[in-house]
Amino acid sequence: MKILGASDADLAVAAGALREGKLVAIPTETVYGLGGNGFDPVALARIFEAKRRPTFDPLILHIAGLEELDRVADLSLLSRESVDRLDRLSHTLWPGPLTLILPKRAAVPDLATSGLSTVAVRFPAHRVAQRIIRLAGVPIAAPSANPFGYLSPTRAEHVAQQLGDRIDYIVDGGRCSVGVESTILDLSSGGPRILRPGGTARERIEGLIGPVELWKGTGATPTAPGQLASHYAPHAALELYPRGALERLGPPQAGEGYVFFDSPSREAWLRRWGPSVVSGTEAPVLRLLSEGGSLLEAAANLFEILHELDSLALKRVYVERVPDEGLGAAINDRLFRARSTAKPGAPL
Repeated sequence: MKILGASDADLAVAAGALREGKLVAIPTETVYGLGGNGFDPVALARIFEAKRRPTFDPLILHIAGLEELDRVADLSLLSRESVDRLDRLSHTLWPGPLTLILPKRAAVPDLATSGLSTVAVRFPAHRVAQRIIRLAGVPIAAPSANPFGYLSPTRAEHVAQQLGDRIDYIVDGGRCSVGVESTILDLSSGGPRILRPGGTARERIEGLIGPVELWKGTGATPTAPGQLASHYAPHAALELYPRGALERLGPPQAGEGYVFFDSPSREAWLRRWGPSVVSGTEAPVLRLLSEGGSLLEAAANLFEILHELDSLALKRVYVERVPDEGLGAAINDRLFRARSTAKPGAPL
């Protein structure tokens, strides 16, 4: 595995490697993606192998411009209403953290779609990702660059730590600005449905196309990435609680971590347990998603903080839910999927 920078020469190397069927981790505004040639079944199989990902979990194909959408999606199969929705969304929210489920072209291998008749497509906003995809000349399948079910990477070093020599290259494009995966919206048939909340808020989508249903399935048979009930999990046991509930837990212990949404929540916890409890080498670890209660900042910090706590080999991590609005829905979704079985009676 070799780490590349964002120079023209390095991006050309990355694009060439992708054309050849190699695996290249690339930065996007959401998280780092494990890239492979979206038209090459062998490269797609390598993605599943490197991630140890179940082959029933579909991949997202990334494009570098609206003119490339027709290569992977058969838009002639959409209803007039869906075409209108697609036009509004793609011209307003792309490039960005929004994935659309559309009827697929025959050229898209079944391995990319888990045998479904639909394909997940995204036009990422990260300039490095766009440049690599355009240079490669093919759509790039790029699920999060981590072992299946583990924390998504928001820095190149996270990829190196988790995948190491299982892949060929990592392109270091700096820290991801959004920090949670894209919202997935199904436009393939019937009314629009959000299959996974993410970096584009439901309210923003509804402002463009009207009411949108929120998928509430079991996740046993995914129709899009990121729908499995257990996902994005750290090694430490993670328990999820409502805002303000962490201060009401029992006395904190060494080897524990506490993640608060904002400064007032942390300060309330500190008033409850006192400075003597949180000083010294045996103290629990305290982290803050956003000092001022910004959901945008909390989303960007989420996986960064969980990666850090994982590196400390903590026994248990207690996390406070964020407000369930805007990007908060995506943050809470990731936390819910990452959680361990909570203690009896523990509220979620």
